[in-house]
Amino acid sequence: MLLKFYKNINETGTDEAGRGCLAGPVTAAAIILPESFENSILTDSKLLSERKRELLEPLLKKECTCFGIVHISPKVIDEINILNASILGMHKAIDQLFKTPSYIIVDGNRFKTYKNIPHSCIVKGDSKYLSIAAASVLAKTARDAYMLKLHEEYPMYNWKKNKGYPTKEHRAAIKKYGPTKYHRMSFKLLPDN
Repeated sequence: MLLKFYKNINETGTDEAGRGCLAGPVTAAAIILPESFENSILTDSKLLSERKRELLEPLLKKECTCFGIVHISPKVIDEINILNASILGMHKAIDQLFKTPSYIIVDGNRFKTYKNIPHSCIVKGDSKYLSIAAASVLAKTARDAYMLKLHEEYPMYNWKKNKGYPTKEHRAAIKKYGPTKYHRMSFKLLPDN
């Protein structure tokens, strides 16, 4: 299914990656696409293979009007909670846009007004609208690259593979080695025995 624009009036789509992870940042992206933009592959980043995301990322950066990508640290996530950290990340990503959007479309059902710009929250928006799908790809590829760097520092958690998500292997490593400075201490790192 070909995705479309929501309003097609200088809209920015915004999304995040890594909300459900036990380690690493939550990463948000915002992007404005030109009215002429079309792409038959682009959809929700979770539905794309890693290879397709990596093919799309440079194309999106080249063809977009502007974009912003922000990492919000585990420390901030622990201080303000994951929902607020996700919204903060989306606001900061929009801050990076050199063109002020006239409309904001957000993946999900929660957002806080940004500079009095009208917005719509759209559940599963990343599989419906071009700019949200594009933001989801940029957030996911940026976060995956970030987790690869953290993996070099702490290879025993295998973040290059699990990207900080709560896999059995990741939880077994937390049990064996304990949490790192990159773990979200406000999250339930280990299940109750």
